[in-house]
Amino acid sequence: MLNPLTDSPPDWRRRWALLLEKIERVQSPDQGQALLSELSHPRAPTVLAFANAHAMNSMAVSAPFFEAMRSADRVLRDGSGMATLFKLLRMEPGLNLNGTDLIPRLIRAFDGRGIALFGTREPFLEKAAQRVREELAPHSKLVRANGFLDAGTYSLLAATHRPALIVLGMGMPRQEEIAVQLRAALDFPCLIVCGGAIIDFLGGKTPRAPLWMRKAGLEWVFRLALEPRRLFQRYVIGNPLFLTRALRLASSNNR
Repeated sequence: MLNPLTDSPPDWRRRWALLLEKIERVQSPDQGQALLSELSHPRAPTVLAFANAHAMNSMAVSAPFFEAMRSADRVLRDGSGMATLFKLLRMEPGLNLNGTDLIPRLIRAFDGRGIALFGTREPFLEKAAQRVREELAPHSKLVRANGFLDAGTYSLLAATHRPALIVLGMGMPRQEEIAVQLRAALDFPCLIVCGGAIIDFLGGKTPRAPLWMRKAGLEWVFRLALEPRRLFQRYVIGNPLFLTRALRLASSNNR
């Protein structure tokens, strides 16, 4: 049985290469604003995913997760690890469009239209909903559900309330797999966002790192200090593994 961090099937390089081709790299604030405008006016059920070092490591060992990521309609670069990978491959990484910063901007852009928050648990879910109502989208109707229900329940809620924006805060790989199922089940325009810990951040369960750490690409250090047991595998083992794979991919490409 594959260890999710240390073992890889022989085709992990192909998976990485295919997803790297799909990632949109935004090179300027103007392009970022144009992207935000596009995302806030979906013409069909549209899945937005974020590729970070943890996603790449998980994708290397999980074919279903790779397929879910690859099938997303839009994939954005998230984190300094991905910037390092692109630079090793002699590609311009573009702006860091991490979900924790981008998703609140998206919620503001959807103000006045229906919004669904699917993820985390109470009381943090209600606190996140309250923040959305008070600060980000005061004119929107909200529907919310915890992150531990089956895909059919989320599909039924979405079909009933028809939100224009659906934010999933369930963590990888579950949210990406749920997103694909939602897209297949819904028949109205909406943006389905794979948001990771965003609902926890909005609900106050997980604090943000100081701004200087975020700008330096060190928010992962802050999160590791807060939750060392839960995030040890992801960061202490996962980050060096990601860098090793990045170097191996770059070396094979440069031969």
